[in-house]
Amino acid sequence: MTQRDSPLPSRHADSAASRPGGDPQGATRHAPLPSEDLLRGRRMVEIAHNGEVYRLQATRLGKLILTK
Repeated sequence: MTQRDSPLPSRHADSAASRPGGDPQGATRHAPLPSEDLLRGRRMVEIAHNGEVYRLQATRLGKLILTK
């Protein structure tokens, strides 16, 4: 089992998707994807989504910013 496949506790354990009947579309929950997997040592990556390009940036304080 890889780190990505391993079940991780969610910070949002009380989110709508974790409560019975709270996920109206029945979406399957997956383990969170570590930001390191997306950034791979870079401070900024561009993500293509639905024909748009988004920019994911890591700040010096360790925060993430997603902009269009």
